[in-house]
Amino acid sequence: MSALMGLDDPVFVALDVGTKKICVLVGHLDSEDALRVIGVGIAPARGMRKGGVIDLQALSQSILAAKEQAEQTSGLEIGSVLVNLSGAQMQSMNSTGMAGVSGRVIGVDDINRALEAARSVAVPYNREIIHVIPRGFVVDGQDGIRDAIGMHGYRLEVEAHIVTAGVTALRNLEKSVEDAGIAVDGWVLSSLAAGEVVLTETEREMGVVVCDIGAGTTDLAIYIEGAVWHSATLPVGGDHLTNDIAQGLHLPQETAEAVKRRHGHALRAGIDAEQVFAVRPFGADQPVQIRRLDLATIVEPRVEEIFALVRQEIKRSGYDGLLPAGLVMTGGTSLLPGIRKAAAKVLGLPVRLAKPENLRGMVDRLGSPAFATSVGLLQWAAAQERDYHFGGLGFSNGWFKFDVRGAVDFLRRLLPG
Repeated sequence: MSALMGLDDPVFVALDVGTKKICVLVGHLDSEDALRVIGVGIAPARGMRKGGVIDLQALSQSILAAKEQAEQTSGLEIGSVLVNLSGAQMQSMNSTGMAGVSGRVIGVDDINRALEAARSVAVPYNREIIHVIPRGFVVDGQDGIRDAIGMHGYRLEVEAHIVTAGVTALRNLEKSVEDAGIAVDGWVLSSLAAGEVVLTETEREMGVVVCDIGAGTTDLAIYIEGAVWHSATLPVGGDHLTNDIAQGLHLPQETAEAVKRRHGHALRAGIDAEQVFAVRPFGADQPVQIRRLDLATIVEPRVEEIFALVRQEIKRSGYDGLLPAGLVMTGGTSLLPGIRKAAAKVLGLPVRLAKPENLRGMVDRLGSPAFATSVGLLQWAAAQERDYHFGGLGFSNGWFKFDVRGAVDFLRRLLPG
């Protein structure tokens, strides 16, 4: 997918629309077939709350600012982007589709028909299918098959994970992007994009949860046997910590955010009772001394609440006993000191912090958990260029139209075997 004008080789552009920041990344495949970042644009987000658009014009201006930075650093003009999706408007389900094969060799068309059947679920008029991702195949009753192409059979079934988005939220975000002079190539769920760069193959196989904690939302994806089995978005994030600090210490919102970043800690037990910092609350003429322990007393209950909601969602999925690899945490809020231990205590699972690694090109600012979704979007687009041509593909309609050349590799990427 060439998303820019001015370069002959395929170039990819990712637009990460967050509650706090907008990030536009430009990349291409180098001579070693590795992704190289050649343009970066980062701007403060305006007009977003909890992953949803609340001010179209403000958000469009923020996207435009990030786009212009990316164009300046890459030297190319951006025409279209792959965009992340998050927020309470996201929902997911699992479905099964079947296609008759009549005893011959299973081909791409058969896979396509089975997935189209899985996609034919009852979706409310105000929702749109974003992803239909195969989890596994069943051929004539034999389950656990990851790649059915080339096998003989009479009956092909596919187990698929389906992600839907609210049409209103989708159109509002699309309008904001288009008002910034950019076309939308397609949509990718934030947790799936983050999982693209922070998970190991071993974790995907054994069973793991990706937990991407941003400012406004916490995005989850459960991977088992190499495939996505469950995804969800929780309307809580780092902004809730900031709001608690602002109210508890009587601080302006901007000051509370700075205090959280510089002095915040997720566990009171990890704080020296003698540590203090200076800050000026509302109504004070001079800065006052605040104990860091008192700040942790405000932060810790909210962190515990976030992970209690994560634990509740994991249990609701029914896969809580199938996650020996535990939880992989990323996102800007995962930088809070002590949050890994707090998560492990609440969830009773192994927890590790993750960030994008092995990056090439203009990556000075990207080696942070805060940019996992951004880099993952770019990796997602590049992987599809490697595996198959977009052709008539429409991400927004939830299913990819394969060509024979790339179908097998694409399926193996989704379901490594």
